[in-house]
Amino acid sequence: MSSEDDVTKLTATKRKWAAEGKFLTGRISRPDTERLPPGQHLVKNWPVLDLGQQPEISPLQWRLDIRGEVESPLTFTWDRFLALPQRDFLSDIHCVTTWSRYDNHWRGVSVRDLLDLVHPRPEADAVMLTSYDGYTTNLLLSDFASEEALLATHWEGEPLTAEHGGPMRLILPHLYFWKSAKWLTRIDFLRRDQPGFWEKNGYHMRGDPWAEERYSDD
Repeated sequence: MSSEDDVTKLTATKRKWAAEGKFLTGRISRPDTERLPPGQHLVKNWPVLDLGQQPEISPLQWRLDIRGEVESPLTFTWDRFLALPQRDFLSDIHCVTTWSRYDNHWRGVSVRDLLDLVHPRPEADAVMLTSYDGYTTNLLLSDFASEEALLATHWEGEPLTAEHGGPMRLILPHLYFWKSAKWLTRIDFLRRDQPGFWEKNGYHMRGDPWAEERYSDD
């Protein structure tokens, strides 16, 4: 079966999950009182989920373009990106397919440091993330600017592998992990929120694990 067939099959499955409300418990949790969001279970490994492609991007090929509603559009090469301040973060991650993993050690560039360089315009309200495999996902700017948001290059002291989004991916711990785009290559700042790949296929526009925002209300 081709990777295109795999994507079609996966998309159909997840559309069915959204239509059926699969995994929903209807229980609301609070991050300040409970560590594990409703409907989640803990794992010790790190499951691999993608659209059937795991692009291999060399440092010479890699680029990150920042465009849209910003005062200072930028294009980063790998060397220029690594010259930015590097920060260490510890966070949990929660996948919409119900697994969670505690205490992940990350290293990379804080999103807030990036925002200080590109200066989003006042009219910017959201971002669209685009990956090397063509995947897209949307975020409100207020979520993207989270204190814990990181453009990660390392996990547990080692460079991110290709299967987990290396050489660089977003880590956004307070939302379901489909929002933490792998193989990130472009960030567009938008005047209004627009759906990305899974959001067009029945998934929630925001994706808060503690509110069980797995699927669209539409």
